[in-house]
Amino acid sequence: MENRTFLQAFLKNKMAMAGVLGVSIIVILGVLAPSIAPYPKGYGPEILLSPSAEHFFGTDGLGLDIFAQVVWGARTSLYVSMVAVAVSVLIGIPAGLISGYAKGYLGSLIDSIIDIFLTLPVLPLMIIIAAIVGSSITNVAVVIGLFSWPSLARVCRNSTMKVSEMQYIEAAKCSGISTAGILFKHILINIAGPVLVNLTLVMATSVLSESGLSFLGLGDPTVWSWGTILKKAWDAGAVIDTPNPWWWWFFTSFFIMIYVACFNFLGNGINEALNPKGREE
Repeated sequence: MENRTFLQAFLKNKMAMAGVLGVSIIVILGVLAPSIAPYPKGYGPEILLSPSAEHFFGTDGLGLDIFAQVVWGARTSLYVSMVAVAVSVLIGIPAGLISGYAKGYLGSLIDSIIDIFLTLPVLPLMIIIAAIVGSSITNVAVVIGLFSWPSLARVCRNSTMKVSEMQYIEAAKCSGISTAGILFKHILINIAGPVLVNLTLVMATSVLSESGLSFLGLGDPTVWSWGTILKKAWDAGAVIDTPNPWWWWFFTSFFIMIYVACFNFLGNGINEALNPKGREE
């Protein structure tokens, strides 16, 4: 009954549905990239052509189709987001559960570590580490995940502290259930909502981080990403040239904006559906 109420509230949220639609389109583009557009490589004879029926988003300074670049960039963005989320989950959820449930030195130690990571200057450190470990797309995604877990851990910790005080947790303790069983079978299930909301934010911010690192030249030059497209456009002077080949950077920027906005809409929709006040509306 509770799940049905949540689903009804979520489906009534127009912004959430817009987020689902946008995310679905980007996922389809990324998953079916080989069937939608050939991988852009080499050179082409049609340089800086404006958008047309033949080239939906025009061509760049090398004559490559920008629509194909954006499609394959969607695949890269999804990969980066999923790796970053996986790293965040592997570190952030156990850290949050333990710090919120454990009493004494262990809980305080993990909580202090979370606080330290939350106060770090993320972008400069991300740039330094990405430069040290190398610019492969997997390395970049892992680095992004390593700086994304503290926010997830904080949300998980706060929710765990509330749930751990409930009577059914005390009953589980009295039944002899292990600490790991209580954390992962009883508490984690009941804090899945806030955790899921935070993960949608990680999905969004990871693409912004990857685009920023690629724009600064720390991305993987062997794969197409939205940040790489923008860097190539900037290096070629396309952003400030007159006349301006606006299509080279506009469509990529638009897709980054849509990606981030849709995951934020999705997260807000989940949050509002979990909110009893939102349900009554």
